[in-house]
Amino acid sequence: MKNVSNKSATFFSVVDVISPYFKKYLPRLIGGFVALIAVDLFQLLIPRVIKWAIDDLKSGSASAEQLVLYGAYIVFLALAVGIMRFCWRYLILGFSRLLEMHLRNKIISHVLTLDKAFFLKKTTGDVMALMTNDVMSVQLACGMGLVAFVDAIIMTTAALGFMAYINPKLTLIAVAPMPVLAITTKILTAKLHFRFKKVQETFSRITEFARSSISTIRLVKAYNQESSQTLRFEKLGKEYVHNNLKLATIHGLLFPLSIFTANTSMLLVIYFGGKLAIRGTITTGDFVAFISYLFMLSWPMMAIGWVSNLFQRGITSLDRIKTLLLEKPLLTVSPQVKHPSGIKGFIKIKNLRFKYPFSDREILKGINLEIKPGVIGIVGRTGSGKTTLCNVLARIYPVNLGSIFLDGIDINELPIEFVRKAIAYVPQEPVIFSDTIASNIAVGKPDATQEEIEEAARNAAIHEEILKMPQGYETRVGEKGVKLSGGQKQRLAIARAFLINKPILIIDDALSAIDIETEQNIIRAITRHLKNKTCIIVSHRIAPLTLTNEIVVMDDGQIVARGTHETLLKENHFYATVYRHQITFSCPGKGF
Repeated sequence: MKNVSNKSATFFSVVDVISPYFKKYLPRLIGGFVALIAVDLFQLLIPRVIKWAIDDLKSGSASAEQLVLYGAYIVFLALAVGIMRFCWRYLILGFSRLLEMHLRNKIISHVLTLDKAFFLKKTTGDVMALMTNDVMSVQLACGMGLVAFVDAIIMTTAALGFMAYINPKLTLIAVAPMPVLAITTKILTAKLHFRFKKVQETFSRITEFARSSISTIRLVKAYNQESSQTLRFEKLGKEYVHNNLKLATIHGLLFPLSIFTANTSMLLVIYFGGKLAIRGTITTGDFVAFISYLFMLSWPMMAIGWVSNLFQRGITSLDRIKTLLLEKPLLTVSPQVKHPSGIKGFIKIKNLRFKYPFSDREILKGINLEIKPGVIGIVGRTGSGKTTLCNVLARIYPVNLGSIFLDGIDINELPIEFVRKAIAYVPQEPVIFSDTIASNIAVGKPDATQEEIEEAARNAAIHEEILKMPQGYETRVGEKGVKLSGGQKQRLAIARAFLINKPILIIDDALSAIDIETEQNIIRAITRHLKNKTCIIVSHRIAPLTLTNEIVVMDDGQIVARGTHETLLKENHFYATVYRHQITFSCPGKGF
């Protein structure tokens, strides 16, 4: 998402997003960490066994049977390590995959509750990036990152304990370089948040660009823009690489620094520990065991950079996910919510004024209109507010209290789901899923029978065309209906509306790609089959609307005329002029 903040998120500011899942799977996590601790303890015992064997060999007290026994101990410990390692991987890494699943489900379920206003400021690419890259970063942090962190704490504590038991002074010498590593790591990880956030936001833009390019591929090819789109994508790709290289610079410093610190500690131990062994202050077995423990301590030191990187990425991604989850829909229901038994379809609009979210321009300017069951047409020039009126009637955008009434009840006092269940809305741009024709028609009624689907298609004047397709109603239409013409897409969307048969039908200029004769046939079907229902048909062509009971003329966000076709021809010069122009030149796109 855009607008990068320089303020770093902290673990405590975002942990509430995932804490419920840690509580839910607490027994699983406890079992996993018990297995992890067992692995570390078994590994820590191996150097002790080696020490005993070396000391016995040096003193000459070791027998063949004892050496075999020491070897058996090591084999047993290695086998136990393998079994316990499988257990913690299954339990803890399995938890991280469950967390990944729950986070994705939570994101998509939350996004589905948000209204159209959210998508005016966020892109599909933003959401897709959150559900892929960001969720994966959280999964890695809560999987291998958490394991490495806990493992490092256990190994560091235990190894230092065993080392201090062998020789406290040598232990202090071994850990002397570590404060430098800790301070440097703290400085570098502070910069990881900002740079990783830049990487994720660039990835969001790349995802959105790829999605939009593929979904509009016909337009890209029609305008011969393949090279232009490729260049734009390459530019985004270079920006992504540039941001990743900046991130890699930080990460690249952490790992070598950790290795350098570990090797410095090893050098100090070999020098000073060797002197102690030569003097006899510690035994040869103690010296070998001490080096073995230092090797074990080297892993936590080297893991500091890796774990810091994973955690910072996870926290940054959780911060982005939390930002999305805190988004609230603008549509709300009044506390005085009402639950009528049904809807008759009487609509009253009273002094409706509306401007889109994040905009100061008023689109609807004092609309007053009463709509009774029947078929009403709405016409007007482009930008007159027709689509906006349809959007607010379909409860896609919020309106002020007292602006729209449904059967005498303020629309803000009705549950949003109730209003939408009462309305069949066919938008200007038909939404077609990459599925079969039958499934696309049955979107609003998944349990519809084949007969019902075919009847809806007949009413939408597309049944005969479907039968001519390769698999008939089982023909797959491709991404966004790429295999269909514009008119076929619109008629599929109208067939959906016929199938669900709601009390109110709103068709927002969804007949524009259909010839006038077919359009009139569809309107006749609406008049014939949707009796006693409220049908609002928006069109820029007047001829098909002559079949409606009444026509409303809009201009500049206001209603400028209303009446039957015959009345408007006589009394409204603007309407009459446009109608005659369309009829004379047989050019439906002219005029409004």
